[in-house]
Amino acid sequence: MALTKAQIIDEISTRNGFTLKKSTKTVEAILEIIKQTLESGEDVLISGFGKFCVKDKSERKGRNPATGEDLMLAPRRVVTFRCSGKLRERVNG
Repeated sequence: MALTKAQIIDEISTRNGFTLKKSTKTVEAILEIIKQTLESGEDVLISGFGKFCVKDKSERKGRNPATGEDLMLAPRRVVTFRCSGKLRERVNG
């Protein structure tokens, strides 16, 4: 089961004694900062956790799986995540 935003808000509220409203505003603000930074093309580095990177993908050939028709996929940007060594160690025990 995945950890949801609501569960993160509840956990912040419980651990820090914040109200749910204050915890919600905090989480929403952090996520909005991350989204705006990635949208502008910059990377987001959170020490001890990992790095969100924006990468450009060039135009490439693709295929429609339903019809088998060849087509060109438009260039786009994708977000990737690379975890820190500390996080990797914790996950792997």
